[in-house]
Amino acid sequence: MTADIRGPLASRRSFLTAAGVAAAVPAAAALLGGPLADPASAAVPGCPTGTFAPIPAAALGPPLNADGYFVGNIAGNLYWVTDSYYIAMFLTTRDGVVMVDAPPTIGHNLLRAVGDVTQANGRPSTITHLVYSHSHADHIGASSLLGSDVVRIGQRENRRLLVRDGDPRRPPPDITFGDSYQLSVGGERLELAFHGPNHSPDNIFIYAPDYQTLMVVDVIFPGWVPFKNLAISQDIPDWIAAQDVAMSYPWQTLAGGHLGRLGTRADGELQIAYLADLLAGTRATMASLDPAPFFQQYGNNGWAIFQAYFNAAAVQIADPVVAKYLGQLAAVDVFTYDNATIMFESLRVDYGDLGPFGDHP
Repeated sequence: MTADIRGPLASRRSFLTAAGVAAAVPAAAALLGGPLADPASAAVPGCPTGTFAPIPAAALGPPLNADGYFVGNIAGNLYWVTDSYYIAMFLTTRDGVVMVDAPPTIGHNLLRAVGDVTQANGRPSTITHLVYSHSHADHIGASSLLGSDVVRIGQRENRRLLVRDGDPRRPPPDITFGDSYQLSVGGERLELAFHGPNHSPDNIFIYAPDYQTLMVVDVIFPGWVPFKNLAISQDIPDWIAAQDVAMSYPWQTLAGGHLGRLGTRADGELQIAYLADLLAGTRATMASLDPAPFFQQYGNNGWAIFQAYFNAAAVQIADPVVAKYLGQLAAVDVFTYDNATIMFESLRVDYGDLGPFGDHP
């Protein structure tokens, strides 16, 4: 037997070729009403070539303006801004603006968006408070652009992580909390809650009860498959559980922190169904995939054994999931194989389902 043991940049194409996903691709083209988009038609040096399924129109957000952002009203005095890759949220109050997250890809457009809104609604444009969803630089790396007078708020672990990182672009929060904190500014309020580690050790839930809107970042990806390696989450079981926590809030609108549109409850339910199918396929693969041939092929190269075994497991898990969700979740063919690999590992080390790697007789 042969098995592809190359790294992740090359593995997706081997997944698609060896796994039979190529057989699902024509079906996807028929399902989606046309030929598959090929972003490699104009090859870029150093960029791997490959074919991906087209993105369903429903997964895409509104068009951006000439400065590269969109700002819109969620409800009342609550707004959102996006560059189609990241999302921030803000409240305009009679005493100033409360911003939630400061993604660097949006950067100075955060200030432009606030100016657009406050000029129209007549409220103060000064950003007085900044809530950190969590410590990761891709979501709060533009914090320093808002100035030193902004009151920054984050979970207690958030401060520890930011002090450790020592990044001047991400000043540690001035106000910290353990499990919950109610922020009231100028007649508006946000309820901040920590429900335990999930995507990161400090990731919080930000709820605007007056507007039935929840912001929780890197947990639910409206309209899209979760990012690579289950959103590069540090605690997979609690990351999965965090989706149920999110759905327990009585929200009607979700700001997921990524991509270009807001979410609905149907988006949350669809992602939960996707992950349930991924986990079910992982359990079935753990029970059925025999590692013996990989030991025979690679002998004393333990890492090659496991790399080939994990690649084969990912194909077996992901094939039916990709076929089922093509046309429903954008980019399901891009990251499901990586997500399957991480789910397989989590089943072994977190859930304790060791399959053929249980106690030696």
